[in-house]
Amino acid sequence: MIKIDISNVWGSVEFADLMAIEKEVAAAHTTLADGSGAGKEYLGWMNLPTREVTPEITRIQAAAEKIRANSDVFVVIGIGGSYLGSRAAIELLQGPNRNMGKGKGDPQIFYAGNSLSTRHWNELCRLLDEKDFSIAIISKSGTTTEPAVATRALRWMLERKYGTDGARERIYAITDPVKGALRQMANEEGWQTFSIPPSVGGRYSVLSAVGLLPMAVAGMDIQAVLSGSMDAKESYDLRSYENPVWLYAAIRNLMCRHGKHIELFESFEPGFQMFGKWWQQLFGESEGKDGKGLFPVTAEFTGDLHSLGQMIQQGRRNLFETMLRFDPPEQVCTVGSDVKNLDGLNYLAGKQLDFVEENAFLGTVAAHVDGGVPVITVDCGTLDEKKIGELFYFLELSCGISSYILGVNPFNQPGVELYKRNMFHLLGKPGYENM
Repeated sequence: MIKIDISNVWGSVEFADLMAIEKEVAAAHTTLADGSGAGKEYLGWMNLPTREVTPEITRIQAAAEKIRANSDVFVVIGIGGSYLGSRAAIELLQGPNRNMGKGKGDPQIFYAGNSLSTRHWNELCRLLDEKDFSIAIISKSGTTTEPAVATRALRWMLERKYGTDGARERIYAITDPVKGALRQMANEEGWQTFSIPPSVGGRYSVLSAVGLLPMAVAGMDIQAVLSGSMDAKESYDLRSYENPVWLYAAIRNLMCRHGKHIELFESFEPGFQMFGKWWQQLFGESEGKDGKGLFPVTAEFTGDLHSLGQMIQQGRRNLFETMLRFDPPEQVCTVGSDVKNLDGLNYLAGKQLDFVEENAFLGTVAAHVDGGVPVITVDCGTLDEKKIGELFYFLELSCGISSYILGVNPFNQPGVELYKRNMFHLLGKPGYENM
């Protein structure tokens, strides 16, 4: 079970505050579990964890093996929850540089449809030049602008390279089971498809085919991911503060009530950056409505200590930190010695790098707490596929409970539609002329 250390929040939050909010946490958990709250039609994510090898999982694994065998590159087309979850898992487990040295048998994985940048598109074209590649199109509707633009271009590239029949074998659609433009297109073209359950929203979809197919193509054990999420589902149904989900949801809401309106989500792992972005969307899109919600920000230490450290230490006292920690890997690295010692580092000679990092962590927490910044520490234990599955479910459950404590619907996002309407009007999309 994930462990939450709240010893460094006292002073900003009192024990009496924690006791006073307990009934709200219990009520929010009951509302979520009973399916009686706002957005109850989007609770399908709670049923995604499983230890069973389902027919859908078998199909995902077979498709992944086919892609690994015939492709140097696998391109995931999607935006927001359609790509952040799988990228978060892959890079957290395998590192941000996992594409280096990869190819057929263990493909490079690139992402498209998450921007409208011509430079990004030109770079992707260069990366695909003379490479065998396959694509997954991830969209419930098939009409979201960014993924739809990328789909048109990459489909044309595949058909030009392999012909219509050959391209058909390299296109995978992950979409609504029965409706939408992408479902219609996939049915007409004969592409292999996987379904996004209608009751699962995009930012909660990582444990469906949306996240599992790219993870499997990356060589991850997706059955272990799902098993870890099932462990979480069983463990985190506990209805007391012995449940770390309760502690996290309660403390972050208390922080908000005490004027700490920014949550800085951090880790000492460079591969954490995309996981932070997944968390950022999950909580930002779930809680940021009705003039409420914590503003979610992510950082990677120690690197960002040299850019954000000054602001954290002595800037406005309107933030708190949530820091993820993982056990050291089995393969260790030792600091070497140098006869001249011009860098003054011989005092660390023979010490393991994990020892240095641990003390950097302890020193950082002590400094930030002394500077008036509360720190929640989330001890995750071993970093592997099971832990990633547990983390996903832990944070999704925390988000649902926290949102209901806040008094908002965790599963809608009405605000994101405004920029789209404005953009469609400016682009001249039919039906948006008279805005």
